Order: sequence, then C-alpha cells, then structure tokens
Amino acid sequence: MSKPANPATPCAAVDVPEITKSAYPAPFADVVAGRSKRKLGDAFGLSNFGVNYTTLPPGKASALFHHHAKQDEFVMVLQGEAVVRVGDQEHRMQAGDCIGFAAGTGVGHQILNRSNAPLVYLEVGDRTAGDQVQYPEDDLQAIQQPDNSWLFLHKNGEGW
Repeated sequence: MSKPANPATPCAAVDVPEITKSAYPAPFADVVAGRSKRKLGDAFGLSNFGVNYTTLPPGKASALFHHHAKQDEFVMVLQGEAVVRVGDQEHRMQAGDCIGFAAGTGVGHQILNRSNAPLVYLEVGDRTAGDQVQYPEDDLQAIQQPDNSWLFLHKNGEGW
C-alpha cells in the first residue's frame, strides 16, 4: 500500500516520506545523524497526537537526553534492540517492549541504539501547545512556538 490519498485509507508505514533532517542546532545534530522518521500521524491528518515510525542506525540516539513540560511520549520497539535511559538508569528493550514518559516529571529520557543492527520503533506523543523541553546534559532548551515549530535557546536564554 502507498501513502493514503485521504486520511481514511490504509497505507504501508514505509511509504510515508522519510524525514532525516534534525531540528537541533548544528552543534547537536550529529547525535541523531542518520535517524529517519516517517510522520504517520501527519499522513492521516491527526491533530491531537503524533505517531512516528522511526529508524535509528547503530551507534545513534533518538534525541538528546531530555524531558518535556507538557507533552507525554510513548515508545514501542518494533525491530532491533534499544537501550533506554530514564533518569540515571538504563533499560534494554526489544521488539514488543514499550515505555512511556509522562510530561512534567523532570525525569530525562533518551533512546540509544548500541547494537550492530537498525532499531525500528513507534513513538507517540501528544500535541499539547506551549511545551518546553529541557536538555539537562547540554546547553540547550527548546520552546514550542504558536506555529508548533521549536525555538532553541542556550540555557541562559540567548538564541542559537
């Protein structure tokens, strides 16, 4: 199946266009280089939550270690093996395993592919407006703009 002509038509996830560009400022983009996302939620016109079919090559991370103020996240591994950092702990995940990250807890998370094979997972997140993301290990914070784009700032509030 291909990308749906209308939102009520099924499609194959791999037929939704890949996005490989990172929104991170240049000093941080290498962490996710090679990651690809297929925005399944957008393909179906979903507005309350996003669904991404994500492929992460060996040696890469899903994102910088971070936590959200307002938006919950959920991840389910479809193929491969992940290491998930949550706070100061690490957990191994394999196909069929899932985990959720509640907003507003201040507990950071990050998905890593330390294996020699691609990692494929679904990530689901709500689209609550006005989110802010903190990156405790980096000089970075992100503020969601009214058009849903992200403004990246240094921790002192200066722009990148």
